[in-house]
Amino acid sequence: MADDVEATAELSSEVPALKVRQWLEVWNDITFDPSQNQARPSEHFYLCSISASRLRKLSGIYRRSTDQVQPRKDDLRIQRKHDPERSEEIRLFVEGGHPWSGLSEAKRKNPENDALKKPGWLPTAVVVNILQPGDERGGQALSADNAIVITDDEKGGIAQLRLPNEVLPDAIPPLEVIDGQHRLFAFDDDDPALADYALPVVAFHGLDISWQAYLFWTINIKPKKINPSLAFDLYPLLREQDWLDKGESVIVYRESRSQELTEMLWSSPESPWYRRINMLGGSRKENGPVTQAAFIRSLMASMVKPWRGRGGPGGIFGGTPDKNDGLTWSRIQQSAFLLVAWKTLAEAVTSSDAEWAESLRDESATLEATGPGGSDSDPAFSGPFSLLASDQGVRGFQSTLNDFCYTRSHELQLDQWQDDTDFSDVTPESVGHAAATLRDQPVFEFIQEVCDGLASFDWRSSNTPGLTETERVAKAALRGSGGYKELRTRLQKHLATVGSERVKATAASLEF
Repeated sequence: MADDVEATAELSSEVPALKVRQWLEVWNDITFDPSQNQARPSEHFYLCSISASRLRKLSGIYRRSTDQVQPRKDDLRIQRKHDPERSEEIRLFVEGGHPWSGLSEAKRKNPENDALKKPGWLPTAVVVNILQPGDERGGQALSADNAIVITDDEKGGIAQLRLPNEVLPDAIPPLEVIDGQHRLFAFDDDDPALADYALPVVAFHGLDISWQAYLFWTINIKPKKINPSLAFDLYPLLREQDWLDKGESVIVYRESRSQELTEMLWSSPESPWYRRINMLGGSRKENGPVTQAAFIRSLMASMVKPWRGRGGPGGIFGGTPDKNDGLTWSRIQQSAFLLVAWKTLAEAVTSSDAEWAESLRDESATLEATGPGGSDSDPAFSGPFSLLASDQGVRGFQSTLNDFCYTRSHELQLDQWQDDTDFSDVTPESVGHAAATLRDQPVFEFIQEVCDGLASFDWRSSNTPGLTETERVAKAALRGSGGYKELRTRLQKHLATVGSERVKATAASLEF
């Protein structure tokens, strides 16, 4: 029935709309100045549904440009330059949802990937302004024949929008887009498959251009972006969907896998990161020194990446069950490996009497060291001046361990470690069982050798009290995104001079 009503509305050019009065009495005291393109706006706007093809034909978009030099006060255009690639990305999403839309063209044409298709919903409204007869754009006025006629029901919250059947090529369109131009351009006029795709529309009426710019700003610039850690925390809700099992080529799979591994480190009592990862944002002292997002990005850059690396080692968690390349470790095995690795490093650092570690244990360096981990945490591992308790340190360790184990995967018989349990979920019990079996594998001794070597590395950060100026400058080079590669290089060079002979040999075989 709803489809019939919408179809009838389109044929008759009558579109039903909800009338929304979003106005506060205190706004009556605001000074509205038409001379500044800030005339008093209507107290109502309208919510309606219009097919994408119809909406595009009735809409005009006025973009800022440097082609014609105008004073800022005279340039009334608010839209940014149209990005065709962005519109194409949206079109593909509408056609097949995520993650199908993110695949290469060849993979989208492969029938085996049809199972990845999902509904491509665009529930966010396109925001437009309905021009009034006589409104001018580009020196041309909107005629009454091309205008949209609004009929309000004074007794209720329903209105009717009568749309013109067509807009002549040289005429001004009766709608102008405030927000949503890339969504509109995702719908090709000649694509019948998408012609009936309906878009939610928020329609203002006779809105002065300055208020349109203000709306564009509040929609696109003002809102605070969601904390990445909070966004990653939503992924457990998606884990059971079959498309997450399609392999590491789908980035959402990698994010989901990395999120689950991070959550395991945070929730397992055996982990040195037990309740010390900042899962949902907040202060370091109360929630942990390293954010969930940092752990996830680190894993995606190290272990949870394709088995075959580009110009370097791939990821040891990159194998998938439907491929012949890489390891087919289960989620529980991957979790156990990561848990054992971090626990081994924490034990090595805690037992270290290296000068850098002892200096961080001084009373002057323990001011914020307790935090969520309690008073038993070692400042050399999780204190405020330890690089190990930072984004750089986490990525440095996980990348180094991954590269070393990947390089010697055949010798370490990584493919021989099997999950022989009946566990299906990643829990402290299942991970603990797998961790016990890992300690019987050849790779465990190698992990110990790598961690022993890393424990002698100077993990002090640049803001550590008592550093010499030379030491401080050297540490400062590890800050920022460029510091990831620099720390990774320093760790490899360090392991090339310390530790067991095979650790040294592995480090020497890697490019610094």
